[in-house]
Amino acid sequence: MKPTFKLTAAALIVATSLSACNGDKTTNNDVKPVSKANTALTVQDVDTFLTATEKELVQLNIEGSRAAWINSNFITDDTSALAAIADQKSTEAGVRFAMQAAKFDTVDVSADQRRKLNILKQSLVMPAPQDPAKSAELAKIGAELNSMYGKGNYTTESGETLSLGQMTAKMASSRNYDELLEMWQGWRTISPDMKPLYIRQAELANEGAQGLGYADLGAMWRSNYDMSADEFAKELDRLWGQVKPLYDDLHCYVRTELGKTYGEDKVPQDQPIPAHLLGNMWAQSWGNIYDVVAPENADPGYDLTKQLAANNYDEIKMVKGAETFFTSLGFEALPETFWQRSLFTKPADRDVVCHASAWDLDAKDDIRIKMCIQKTGEDFSVIHHELGHNFYQRAYQNQPVYYQNSANDGFHEAIGDTIALSVTPKYLKEIGLIDTIPDESKDIGLLMKMALDKVAFIPFGLMVDQWRWKVYSGEVTPENYNTAWWELREKYQGVRAPIDRESNAFDPGAKYHVPGGVPYSRYFLAHIQQFEFHRALCEISGNTDPIHRCSIYNNKDAGTALNKVLEMGSSQPWQEAYKVLTGSEQMDATAILDYFAPLQTWLKEKNQGKQCGF
Repeated sequence: MKPTFKLTAAALIVATSLSACNGDKTTNNDVKPVSKANTALTVQDVDTFLTATEKELVQLNIEGSRAAWINSNFITDDTSALAAIADQKSTEAGVRFAMQAAKFDTVDVSADQRRKLNILKQSLVMPAPQDPAKSAELAKIGAELNSMYGKGNYTTESGETLSLGQMTAKMASSRNYDELLEMWQGWRTISPDMKPLYIRQAELANEGAQGLGYADLGAMWRSNYDMSADEFAKELDRLWGQVKPLYDDLHCYVRTELGKTYGEDKVPQDQPIPAHLLGNMWAQSWGNIYDVVAPENADPGYDLTKQLAANNYDEIKMVKGAETFFTSLGFEALPETFWQRSLFTKPADRDVVCHASAWDLDAKDDIRIKMCIQKTGEDFSVIHHELGHNFYQRAYQNQPVYYQNSANDGFHEAIGDTIALSVTPKYLKEIGLIDTIPDESKDIGLLMKMALDKVAFIPFGLMVDQWRWKVYSGEVTPENYNTAWWELREKYQGVRAPIDRESNAFDPGAKYHVPGGVPYSRYFLAHIQQFEFHRALCEISGNTDPIHRCSIYNNKDAGTALNKVLEMGSSQPWQEAYKVLTGSEQMDATAILDYFAPLQTWLKEKNQGKQCGF
C-alpha cells in the first residue's frame, strides 16, 4: 500500500483532511466549544490572525518537510532527533493555532474565513496536549516509532538477516508454506517493542484531541470530511455494503484455489484464510498470488515486468514513462529539481524508509518521490500513482496555504490510483511496451489481477481505522490490542492469523501506518473514488470501450477536467469537487461493480456448489 503524500506530522499543520464550516452545506456537530465567546473579537481580528498564521505556516511546513525528508532518507539517531524537534515545534504551533482559531467560533465571519479557521482546528493528526513536556514526549515517540519501523529486520533460522523489502519479496514469490510462515512471523518480531510507545502515544494524542474539544482522537479524525463524525462512519458502512457481495465472491474463489495448492488441512474451506498465504506481508492485497488463482486460458500474452526489461526500462526510464502520461493530458513536465532530489533506488550504505511516497517540500515546485524502485510491472503502476500526488500538489500550489491539499484525504490517493487504472493494455501498446492488445477473452485474467489488488484491499482499508477508533475511544484496551485486531480482520476480511499469537504480540505495529500515525480511511475512500473518477473521465474522453479497457492517455479533454478538480485543492467541501468530476455530491461504489462486472459473473459461476462465507 502506498503511504500518504506527506509522511510527517511536521508537514501536517496544513490539514490532511477538512472540517465542515459555517456557510458550507454541512455543519460539524462533533466539536465542543473550547473557549467562551469573546465579544471583543471582530472580523478584522480574524483576518489579522489568518494572515499572520499563513506566513508562519509556510515556514513551518518547509522546515518540517525538510527534516522529515532527511530522516526518512538518512535514518540515524541524529536525524531522528532533528525530525522530532521539527515535529514538536510544528505540533506545538498547530495546537496554538487550533486554540486561537477556536476563540473565533462565535464571530460572524465569511464562509472562506470559517473554512480556514476550521482547518486550523482540525489540522493536526497527532495533536499534543498544551504542555511543553508532553508535546516533546509525543514528538519523540513519533520519531522513535518511525525509526523502529524503518530499521526493522529479521534474522532467519538459517542466519540470514533480511530487510522488510527482502521479506516482502519472498512473501510475493514463495509458495512454500513454512517459508511464508517464517517471513510472516519474522517481520512481526519488530513490533512488540513498539507497544509501550504506542500506548503512550494514544494517551497523549487523545489528551490533545480532547483539549481541542473532541471526545477522542478517533472522533477528531472522523470529523475531517465535511460531515459529522457519526455521518462519516455511517457513510463508510454504506459504501462497504455496496462492495461486500463482490468481495465475498472473490474471497470464496481464492480460498478454494489456495485449498487446492496447500491442502484443505492448511486452508479449511469453512474458515478465514491464513494471512501468510495471500502474497503480501499484511494480506492487504493479493495480486502476488495471481499465479495460484489465475483462470484457465487467461494469460494476456505478455508479462509487463519482462516487457520493461526487454525495452531497457531502468528506474529513471520508468519514472520518465509515467511522466509522459501526465504530459499527454496537457500537464507541464516535472521540474529539473524533481530528478535531482528524488530518491529512486535503495542506497547500499544507509537505512532509508523505502515506502513509496510523494513529497511537496516548498508548496511551489520542489516536488519529489521517494521509492526503492523495483523494475517490475507493479512498481511501474506505483510510479504513476505517486506522480498523481505530485501533479496534484503542483496544481493547487496557487491556493492559500490553508487550501494546499486535496479535497479530502481520500482524493489524494484516489487521483494517483485513477491514473494507474489507465495503465491498460491499450496504453501499454500506445507507449510501445506491448505489440498487440489482447482480445476480450483475456479480460477475466486481467480483471482478476486487478481485483486481487483493488477489491481485496477494501475491507483492510476499512478495518485499520476501525481498530484505531476503538483504541482511541477506550473500547479496546492495551491488553486486548492484538485480539481486537484479529477479530476485525476476521470480520471484514475473512483472514486469520496463521498461528496462535503470543501474549505480547502487537501485530498492528507491523503495518507502517499504525506506528507512523497515518490515518487509513483515506485508502478505503480512494479505492471507491478512483473507480468513480475513472468512469467519469472515460465518459469525458469519449471512450466507447468497457470501463475496464479504457485509458485516458493522450486525451486533453480528460486532462482539462482533471486539472479543474486538482486546482481547487481543499478550497471547497469535497462534495463540490466531487460534483465537478462526477456530477454527484455523493460517493457511489457502483463504479467498482461496473468495472468488475464480467469478473463477478465468472466468479459466481465458479463458486456454485461451494461453501462460501467465513
